This record gives sequence, structure tokens and C-alpha cells, in this order.
Amino acid sequence: MSGSTRHTGHGGPEALRTAGPPPAGPPPRPVVAALMLGMALAALDSTIIATAVPQIVGDLGGFAVFSWLFSGYLLAVTVTLPVYGKLSDTFGRKPVLLTGIALFLAGSLACAAAWNMAALIAFRVVQGLGGGALQGTVQTIAADLYPMRDRPRIQARLSSVWAASSVAGPALGGVLAAGVGWRWIFLINLPVGAVALWLIVRHFTEPQRGAGRALDRRSRIDWPGALAIFASGGLLLTALVQGGVAWGWLSVPSLLLFAGSAGCAALTVLIERRAAEPIIPGWVWRRRPLCAVNLALGALGLLMVAPTVFLPTYAQAVLGLGPTAAGFVLSVMTLSWPVSAALSSRVYTRLGIRNCAVLGIAAAGAILLAFPLLPYPGAAWQPALIMLALGAALGLFQLPLIIGIQSSVGYRERGTATASILFCRQVGQSLGAALFGALANATLNARLAEAPSGIRGGLPDDLDAVSRALAHPGALTAQATDYLRRAVDTTVDHVYLGAAAAAALALTALLVLAPRRFPVHADVRSAGEGEGGA
Repeated sequence: MSGSTRHTGHGGPEALRTAGPPPAGPPPRPVVAALMLGMALAALDSTIIATAVPQIVGDLGGFAVFSWLFSGYLLAVTVTLPVYGKLSDTFGRKPVLLTGIALFLAGSLACAAAWNMAALIAFRVVQGLGGGALQGTVQTIAADLYPMRDRPRIQARLSSVWAASSVAGPALGGVLAAGVGWRWIFLINLPVGAVALWLIVRHFTEPQRGAGRALDRRSRIDWPGALAIFASGGLLLTALVQGGVAWGWLSVPSLLLFAGSAGCAALTVLIERRAAEPIIPGWVWRRRPLCAVNLALGALGLLMVAPTVFLPTYAQAVLGLGPTAAGFVLSVMTLSWPVSAALSSRVYTRLGIRNCAVLGIAAAGAILLAFPLLPYPGAAWQPALIMLALGAALGLFQLPLIIGIQSSVGYRERGTATASILFCRQVGQSLGAALFGALANATLNARLAEAPSGIRGGLPDDLDAVSRALAHPGALTAQATDYLRRAVDTTVDHVYLGAAAAAALALTALLVLAPRRFPVHADVRSAGEGEGGA
């Protein structure tokens, strides 16, 4: 698989003739700043609203459906990623990014003016439609602007922005909601987005693609395929997000949603096979490197549910930490991840991209397996150390794979390829939330059922209720409190074992499907970026 490969996708050799190499020299700093601001917008709005929910519900009502403030945004981001990827390959990155920022800002302004919970949820979906363009297109532009050897640097910067936003988002949301009001959570996006919009318009010029530009603008968009993808992904994610929460997994709504998603997926395959310019081309799954990375990053999405969703509960319920200290235990992972990603080029230039990723995910699996070995109740530094090591391992895993895929395709396929792997990671995260949520509830229910008869009657019956009870231990006896803490400890241990299994799936996908050396596309090679495969 080494040597100069000439992947052309559906467009054939034309894709090679019309693509342009990255511009000589470093990209303008205003463009880099705009990319980082765009990434900050997408990252902040995934977390900033969490701590403001009580104020929002108190003002607008709608407690029964407030979870859709998160689910609606996630759905819109996920199902639009493949569409925006194809559009950026067809019409160019700049118009797609500008459209995404404009949609995001329009949604933010509308959210700030929402008059009830239904309106706020609808406007969050509009935000998500813009967020899908931001996430995929920013990553694609970063690959366009930087040669392969320099991509770890820009990707590490973007990862740092995402990490900082994820950590700062809840705190900032709480401060704004308690100070000037929850509507400023959305209004604060407007100046940030306006600056990013101006910098892109003023300073960003795409690589010249010659005659292909006119050809691209006349290309037909596969709107039936796009709608089928929307429907299939929307139904699947709705089933995964609401299953076990709003209704049972084997209830009529769940079964209808899963059946509808399967039917729409089959329809998508039929449409895409006949489309002249499919939204998700067949080569996304036919090429071994891309198929392997899609599966591996889907498994990463599964894996990430354990630390991001269940570790804060463990830190508070088992270790007895407050929300701020519990957040710190998780945040140390976001400190080591960008640093490891930035240094990963020193590893993959010597070992190769696949071997570097294999090393990272194998280490991550071992680290996840170490979590159940922590003593009970233990000290806060112990899970923090594990998270620090996990971030370092995943930095060696994810970034080299993204760089390898972006360097294995030409300009006209890079947006689709990047969106494909991000889409799989998002779906994996939604699937992981459903699977590990079910695993956690099953483990906890089993532990509660095994409780001694003397304390069983006063015990809560689900993970949320257990967390609330442990936050106010005065209503429980010392024996009941200790039993609940041990039950939560066992529950989170099982989730981490499940995450280790997800790491094993990613490792298997790389060992079985990924080539030993990732191919380097002729477009990349024309910019003088290296010899042979990566």
C-alpha cells in the first residue's frame, strides 16, 4: 500500500487535475485565529448550557423535555456532517464555512429570544445545523492549509481549543446564568462568531483549482440522498438518545424508530448507488484505510462515554468530591491529550501511522482496565492519574489517524473523508451513551436487589436517584450510604470494562483492516511532503 496512490473517487482523474497543493509558507495568522474561534463556538455550545438548565427551566418551563436542548443539537450536528463534507468538496470550503457560521449565529440569536421550551429546542437544532458545518469544515481547512508534517501542530491547537472550551463551558454557563441571565449564553456567541466571519471573508483564500471550479459549481447535489441520511441518522439517534429514558428499549416507540432507521438506511444505499454525486460515496467504505479509521473512531466514540459521562458521578458519589473538584479529575485528560497529539508526529514518522495508533489504543485499553483495580474509596489523585495517562494514549491514537486519512485523499475528497470519520465518532458516542447507560442501570439494579434486607427498603432505584441520595446523605444510614457508594463503584468499574472492550474493537479494526503504511495521495506528494506511505 505504499507508493504514490491516485485515489480519484467518483470523479476519476479529474479530481487530480483540478486539486491544488497547499499554499507555500505558513497560512495567515488571521485564518488560523478564525479556525480556532470557529472550533471554540462548536465546542462551547456542547457544554455551556449544562449548568444553566435550572434557570432555563425556571423561566420557560418544559422540564419533561429539556434533555432535547442537548439531543436536538447533537442530532443536527451528527446528521449534517456527511452533507457538509460533500458540499465542501463540491463548492469549496469557504462558502460552506461561512454558511455554517451564519446559521450558527442565527440560531444563537433566536435561542436568546426564545419564548418557550419548544422554541428554544427548535432554535438549538438550527444552531446544530451550523455546528455540523463548523466541526467538519474547520478540520478540513486545517488539512488543506498545512502540509502533512505540520498538521499535528494545527490539530493540537484545535484540540486545545476544544479541551479548554469543554472544561470552561459549564463554569462559564453557570456564571452567565447566575449573573446576567441564561440568554447571554447564546448572545455571547455573536461577537465571537462575527469576528470569525470577518476574518474568513477578509483573509481566507482557497487553493486555486482551475477548471474544476466551474465543473464543481455545475455539479448536481444529491438532495434525495441527503434527506435519506437525515431521516436515517435522525431516527437512529433519537432511538439511542431517548431509549431507556423517555420509553423502554423494547417499547413500541423504540422498535418503530429502529425499524424506521433501518428502512431509511436501506433507502439511502439504493439512492446513493444511483446518484451521480452521492453524499456518502461507496469509496468511503471500500478503501481499507478509511474503512478502518471509520470503525476505529466509532469505537473511540463508544470509549469516550465512560470518562465523560460516568467519571464525574464516580468522583462525587464514591470519592465525595464537589462538582468543581470532580470536573478537575476529568479535565486532566484534556490537558495531556493535546500535548500528546502535538508530539505524535515524532512517533508516527518513525513507526508509521498505523503502528502509532495501535500503540495509543493498546495503551488506552490497558489504562481503562486499570480503573477497576483502584482501591475503594481511594483518593482523587488516583483516577486523575489514570485520566492523565488516558489522554496521552488517545492523543497518539486519534490525531495520526485523522492526518493519515486526510493525506491519503485529494482535495476534492478531503471534506467527505473528514466528515465521514467525524460522523462515525459522533454515532459511536451516541451508541455508547445508550449501551453503557443500559449496562450501568443493569449493574446498579442488580446490586440494589442484592442489598441486605435491613437497608433495601430505603434505597433509591436508579443511578440519578442514587447520586442525589449520596449528595444529601442525611436521609440514609451510614450502612446504606456505604452500600450505595460501593454499588456506584462497581457500576462505574463495569462501564470502564466496557470502554476497554471498545478499545479492543478499535485495535482489531486497525490490525485487520488498516494497511501497514497509509497511502499518500498524489496531490499531497506534489507539495513535496514525503516519500512512500505514512
